[in-house]
Amino acid sequence: MTSARLSAREKFAPFRIEPRYVERVWGYRDLRPWYDYVAQGDPIGEVWLTGDECRVATGPHAGKSLGALFAEAHEALLGAEAPDPQSPLLIKVLFAREKLSVQVHPDDQMARKYGQPRGKTECWYALAAEPGAQVALGFKLGVTLSQITNSIAAGTLETDLNVLSVEAGDLIFVDAGTVHAIWPGAILLETQQNSDVTYRMYDYGRPRQLHIEKSLEAVRLQTRAGKIAPRALADRTLLIDAEHFCMERVPVSGSRTSEGLRGPALAGGTERPQGLAYLFAAAGTGTVRGSGFEPVDLPARGIVAVPATAPEFVVDDRGGLDLIRITPDYGGSSLPVEH
Repeated sequence: MTSARLSAREKFAPFRIEPRYVERVWGYRDLRPWYDYVAQGDPIGEVWLTGDECRVATGPHAGKSLGALFAEAHEALLGAEAPDPQSPLLIKVLFAREKLSVQVHPDDQMARKYGQPRGKTECWYALAAEPGAQVALGFKLGVTLSQITNSIAAGTLETDLNVLSVEAGDLIFVDAGTVHAIWPGAILLETQQNSDVTYRMYDYGRPRQLHIEKSLEAVRLQTRAGKIAPRALADRTLLIDAEHFCMERVPVSGSRTSEGLRGPALAGGTERPQGLAYLFAAAGTGTVRGSGFEPVDLPARGIVAVPATAPEFVVDDRGGLDLIRITPDYGGSSLPVEH
């Protein structure tokens, strides 16, 4: 191993990532009981769990930014088959006290046209939802681009939007090009391509920049966005398997091995590839332990990165652990969407 780059053959132990609290005008100052954090200044709307500026919390690389670690050790983290050496996923928890802007994200092609490495397809998993919680997702049937342009100018864009109710446990897919808005009432786990490119179309009169021309260029009137029905498998629940990401809810009864977390072989007996995985505690707490590294605590709403070259390990349930396993997906599969 050189000082500049880590060998892909080195066993790279699981490590916890420190959350990064990001200010948003529509957020909360007090995130308790979800996080033990009270903002001293502007409200917090997003807790970034895997952003490039997040810091490694445990192990020999503690204190290093996640972006720097991927630059040094992308093959050890992602595996040799990953097409992009950068961190592939940005995972956040969203706390909306007020309505977010009506917005849209570009696809990969448009993002690269304007100098960004990738676009932004995302999904939301509802960790909690109050009665009547809603999000806006896409447009009502028959809405045209000309109508959208006129509604932006008139400040009536909300009336053109399709509205979905949100309940705890819902998984909502938001592919690039889908106009959307998150409204108060739900705590959402957002998994997305590692991009923060957002074009605002309408922002309720807040003094923030709008991106009308680019947002209209990014808009797709018909998308695949919508609720995804969970699929019960023999040893887990598949929440979504799409291009860019896969999310599974994996029960941990006492403890579960790393082999058990990866799951059974694919159809035809093909062994599942061992790449990067993130373990998120939606509720409860756990511990990740194994030979050759200190045990890593997994607190509620915390996240542990499991590199492709990680040694075998065990996850222990230390009380009420509701484990979500999130992995990059470079191929994706069909999506049975409920509109």
